Amino acid sequence: MKRHLTLVALLPMALLGSCGLKPLYSGGSSGPVAQALGQVEVAPIEGKAGWLVTNALRDRLGAVPAGQTARYRLQIKLDDEITGLAIRRDDSVARERRTLRARYQLVELDKGGVVLDATAGSDAGIDVVGSDYATIAAESTALERLSERVADQILMRLAVYVGRTPTAP
Repeated sequence: MKRHLTLVALLPMALLGSCGLKPLYSGGSSGPVAQALGQVEVAPIEGKAGWLVTNALRDRLGAVPAGQTARYRLQIKLDDEITGLAIRRDDSVARERRTLRARYQLVELDKGGVVLDATAGSDAGIDVVGSDYATIAAESTALERLSERVADQILMRLAVYVGRTPTAP
């Protein structure tokens, strides 16, 4: 009985190896996906949210190596919005929702064409308290977290795209 259970437990593992899945970041920082992501330059984005997203992406992508030109340019337009949700009896807002959406395009510089056009976004809830300072601090913290999430979503989509694309000529 014990042997039968061991075989049943090992069967899914054997099947998983033959399904054709492979790790996206195989090879670590010298792998093909990491190398391709290192050839992406991020175009400047307007505003505080743009600055935060740009820095988050540059940290994750790495710099284009010295002496090399970038293969891709990432162009991003952000929409940052705060909406009041809950209203108190005195008609003041009790809860806000901050939404950060990004429309991004990956442009291949050699051919000048857009090779990826997609969106990313996230939102966060914010309690509005009696202190204006505390509310502004909460809104700023929410923007920082949302910028990180949006940058992560963009990076994952870029990694999937370059993982499926043949390497540079």
